[in-house]
Amino acid sequence: MTERVATISSNDNANSNSGAGDDSCCNNAMLEQFYLHGWAVLPAFLPNRLNQQLLDEVKNYATLTSAGIGRAHAYTVNHQIRRDKTQWFDGQSQAQQEYLQLMHKLQLQLNRQFFLGLFDFECHFARYQQDDFYQKHVDAFKGRSNRLLTTVSYLNDVNNGGELVLYNPDDSELCRIKPLAGSLVLFESERFAHEVLTVFDERYSIAGWFRHNNSNNGLIDPSR
Repeated sequence: MTERVATISSNDNANSNSGAGDDSCCNNAMLEQFYLHGWAVLPAFLPNRLNQQLLDEVKNYATLTSAGIGRAHAYTVNHQIRRDKTQWFDGQSQAQQEYLQLMHKLQLQLNRQFFLGLFDFECHFARYQQDDFYQKHVDAFKGRSNRLLTTVSYLNDVNNGGELVLYNPDDSELCRIKPLAGSLVLFESERFAHEVLTVFDERYSIAGWFRHNNSNNGLIDPSR
């Protein structure tokens, strides 16, 4: 049985956006760091109400399962590499729909401002409990994936552990980002290896990816 996964594409809601006013979801100046460095942290990106609704959903209603690595036929679960639990968005709740619409606005803004050609977006809830982690990895290999940008939306503050570490191309540490509720991290999927440090307090987030068109050099790249 195929699990339903909600994505939002460049063609979604075309009619509802026609004739609309400004569809930006954040100040253009907030994206300047992304343009200059390939990554950015957008504080207070999620409205408080939506953040709380999503946090309630992942805590109380989500069916979370052990996350794996790899995609399609290469997918496997390896707790030596990652120990978080996830559930892909299916678009069935109002909170999920609102979040996908917000990310669609960000997609339009990024395409308009930086001509990135982002085509769709996919995401999942993630929960890290005590002693969970995700070892250093990249979300896309050059020429082998259509994931272009990675996003992480934090749903709660984490005081102990769970920082997101980004690495430079030479493997030196670039930065450590502390999870703060409502903030969004955005970075280039191929460019930055990253990891989630061992968690001591529960950590709730939404991991997502903006993608190019699924057809890549004549090969279909799976969404997961």
